[in-house]
Amino acid sequence: MSKGPVVILTALNLEYQAVRQKLASPQMHRHERGTRFEVGTVQGASCRVALGLTSKGNHSAAVIAERAIQEFSPVAVLFVGVAGALWDATRLGDVVMASHVYAYHGGTSEDDGLKARPRVWEAPHGISQLASHLARLDDWADPASSPEDAPQVRFGAVAAGEVVQNSRISAEAKWIRQHYNDALAIEMEAAGVAQAGHLNGAPVAIIRGISDRADGTKNSTDDRNWQPQAAANAAAFAIRLVVELAAEQEEDSVPRDSRAPSADRPGRHVSNTANNSTVGIMAGSVTGGSVHMNSAPQESGPMNLIATLNGFRGSLRRHHVEGALDEDTYREALADLDSALRSAGENTPDSSKRTTMTLRRLRGLVVECPALMAELAPLVATVGDRA
Repeated sequence: MSKGPVVILTALNLEYQAVRQKLASPQMHRHERGTRFEVGTVQGASCRVALGLTSKGNHSAAVIAERAIQEFSPVAVLFVGVAGALWDATRLGDVVMASHVYAYHGGTSEDDGLKARPRVWEAPHGISQLASHLARLDDWADPASSPEDAPQVRFGAVAAGEVVQNSRISAEAKWIRQHYNDALAIEMEAAGVAQAGHLNGAPVAIIRGISDRADGTKNSTDDRNWQPQAAANAAAFAIRLVVELAAEQEEDSVPRDSRAPSADRPGRHVSNTANNSTVGIMAGSVTGGSVHMNSAPQESGPMNLIATLNGFRGSLRRHHVEGALDEDTYREALADLDSALRSAGENTPDSSKRTTMTLRRLRGLVVECPALMAELAPLVATVGDRA
C-alpha cells in the first residue's frame, strides 16, 4: 500500500473550507503546472491529508485528480462535498457514500428516443467495507447533534453529469429517473474523479452531503442554509475515514512476524499445560487446563489488557520526557489511552471494538516513534482479534 497522504478534493470553496477546518497547520504545495494543494495533518492525529480544489464539472475534476495522484501517490482519493437528493427518503444533511458512480451523459440518439450508454465505476471493496463499519459505529458526526437530528450515512449509486440538475419534472429529470432509478444523489464531478482513479490505480471514495432535493429549490434560502451543514457533515465523515485508512496503512506496514498470534494465525509451537503436566492434543479439549501459543502461560482477559495499557502509559511518559513526543501529542495520547482503559474495563459486547478503535487512533498519534509503534502494534492486533 502507498505510504503517501490521503488526497481530499472538493469542487466548491465552501466544501474546501469545511475540510480545511479539520486540518492542523496546512502548508501550501504547488504543482509544477500551477495547481495548488494544501498538505496538513488531521487535528489530533498524525495522518496526512493533501487538499485540493477542482472547480465544477467532471472534466476539471478528472484533470486535478490525475495531478493529485501523480504528485502524492496517495493511499486513497476522497471526493467530498454536497449533492442533490433524487429521492425523498434521503434527508437533507445526510451523507451519501457512493457504492458506484454513473456517468449518465452517455447515450445514443435514435428515432424512438435517447438510449442510455452509461459508464459505471464501483467503489473499492476495502474502502466500502471500512465506510460501512464506520457508519455502524456512528461516532463520526458532530456530538452536538441530537440523536433524532443526527445525519445518517447512506450507501448507493451517485449520478454524475454535466449540467446542474434543478428539476424533478423536466425531460432530463424524468430520463434520469427512468434509467438510473437506483441513484440516491446527483452531482457533476464524481465520474471524472472515478475515471482518474481507475486509470491510475488509486482507490476513490465519493462522499456527498445532501444539501437540496434537485427539485427547483436550488439557490433558495433553505438551500443556502443547508449547504454549509451538508458540507460539514460530508467533511466529518471523510476525516473519520481518513483516520482509519491511515491506521490500516500503518498496520499493514508492521511485519507480520511482529504481530501477536491469533486463533487464525497459529504459531509453530504449542505447549498445553494441564494439572502441572504437559500433554499433546490430537483433537478435542483439555479440561481444567489452558493452551498457550508461542509464549509461557499468562493471565488473559481484561485485567491483563489493563495492566499492559497501564505499562504503555509509562512508555509514553518516558518518550515525552526524552523529547520524542511534544506536549500536544502527549496530551492527546494520554486521553486516548484513558479512553481505551475505560473501554477495556467494561464487559459489554462492543467494548473490545471500541477499545480497538481507540488504540488505532492512539497508534496514529505515535507513528513517528518506532519504539512506541512496535510496542503498540501487537496490542492492537490482539485486541482486534477479540472484537
